[in-house]
Amino acid sequence: MDKKKLTHMGLWLEYTTLVWNIIGCWIVLISAFAAKSVALAGFGIDSLIEIFASIIVVWQLKSINKDKEEFAERIIGIAFLLLALYIGIQSLVVLYTKFHPHNSISGIIWLVLTAISMFALAYGKGKIGKMLNNPVLKKESKVTVIDGLLAVAVLLGISLNALLGWWWADPLAGLFIVYYGLKEGMQAIKGNM
Repeated sequence: MDKKKLTHMGLWLEYTTLVWNIIGCWIVLISAFAAKSVALAGFGIDSLIEIFASIIVVWQLKSINKDKEEFAERIIGIAFLLLALYIGIQSLVVLYTKFHPHNSISGIIWLVLTAISMFALAYGKGKIGKMLNNPVLKKESKVTVIDGLLAVAVLLGISLNALLGWWWADPLAGLFIVYYGLKEGMQAIKGNM
């Protein structure tokens, strides 16, 4: 396959990820608000950050705004750190006050679909990234795998709350997002220094 066709396929995968995250962030944030779920809120905010990450990859694949990539990556790093701070504080408050989030069937369904979709998209991005020898697309495939894993972690937390009444599983799943946010944020900021 020629480079132009592979680049087009890589862009298609990024656009699919973008559309999925744009739709998903609203579904998840509305579900989070209704259920008062810290983990769902964190996943919804993470989806917003992932939208910006996908835009950077599209810039790179289209060779647009090359001079602004470093700045955009730094902003994404700061956004991840702010996400970690917000979700960390919220999770600790929920654990301390023993607030019981409500069930969210819509959140559960969307997270199942998201996990499946993200793993499939990650596979495609990794394969196309290798064929193009494109390090940005290869790295984005790993970020997409992590997005799928986050969906599974949050799904586990809200499902345990829904099925077994383990209210504390929701904020604990939120703490998983805190770890991820800190790791990705520091990596993005350090990568640009």
